[in-house]
Amino acid sequence: MPELIKRRSQKAGLGPGALVHIGDKKAGQVEIAVIDYDAEHFEKKQVNTANECFTFKDKPTVTWINVDGVQDINIIEKLGGCYGFHPLVMEDILNTDQRPKLEDYGDYLYIVLKMLYYREDTGQVITEQISLILGPNYVISFQEGLEGDIFDPIRDRIRVGNNRIRKMGADYLAYSLIDSIVDSYFGILEKLGEDIEYLEEELVTNPEKETLHAIHDLKREMIFLRKSVWPLREVINGLERGESPLIKKATGIFLRDVYDHTIQVIDTVETFRDMLSGMLDIYLSSISNRMNEVMKVLTIIATIFIPLTFIVGLYGMNFKYMPELQWPWGYPAIWVIMIAIVVVMAVYFRRKRWI
Repeated sequence: MPELIKRRSQKAGLGPGALVHIGDKKAGQVEIAVIDYDAEHFEKKQVNTANECFTFKDKPTVTWINVDGVQDINIIEKLGGCYGFHPLVMEDILNTDQRPKLEDYGDYLYIVLKMLYYREDTGQVITEQISLILGPNYVISFQEGLEGDIFDPIRDRIRVGNNRIRKMGADYLAYSLIDSIVDSYFGILEKLGEDIEYLEEELVTNPEKETLHAIHDLKREMIFLRKSVWPLREVINGLERGESPLIKKATGIFLRDVYDHTIQVIDTVETFRDMLSGMLDIYLSSISNRMNEVMKVLTIIATIFIPLTFIVGLYGMNFKYMPELQWPWGYPAIWVIMIAIVVVMAVYFRRKRWI
């Protein structure tokens, strides 16, 4: 299960805008990839330093700078100094425990999203923070660099050319990245839905303690998923209805479609949460019913043996003058009486549908 709250203790006492990385670090070096394009031009290159990105700032083409890994504070500072990022923006980029949000700084928009992955081996949902900065002719994306990304189809569309993304501006590129992230949620929800269906079958057939643990794990995953997805509605709504000149009217139509997808994701998450709560109630009811069945059987056995115990105890007393003790057929008679009592009680319980 991913961490719900990452450690912030190292920032205690520091002033606003202090650049301290909070979160998991990317294995290996930070990678910076630049894609520069327009309708006729396309260029893709891997750069080694942030300084190599500065030449793209004033170009009329659309530039996408993707920084894979945010633990190198020096890279964040250099890009922030070149593009004029506010210190609080750079602080939020380094703090990977942000909730999805949208902030308008006039010359650029700062967007925080959560990119999610589903691990087949453990059934866990892994999160990675994506920070997008949308400017007039550029998009800069910052990834934690933990599990790769889901932007390869967008890179392919840009490389192929002769399509909408090559003819539109940076705002459409930002929309494409957001849409790719939101669409990936549906795949994760399908996997979680399969896990829930499997647990439903387990509840019907043979609920065990492992089933209860699995239900609790899925409930925690849903809480975590809701935390990552629910604020996204406000972000998309702010982009669609905002008055920023960086978002063109033509792109707003596409953002409306992403907003609809976001609502579908939220509705599905809420449905799954309700289903898991119901499954927990079903599990507890099943265990209670199973216990009741056991207690019913034990009660019936005890009820049958109460008169038998009375008879045995009565004739087990060591009194000299008990007439039945001298009867030749006394012992068989007691057996007949006890068997008759058992039969009569069993028939009575059967008619009452207690057994």
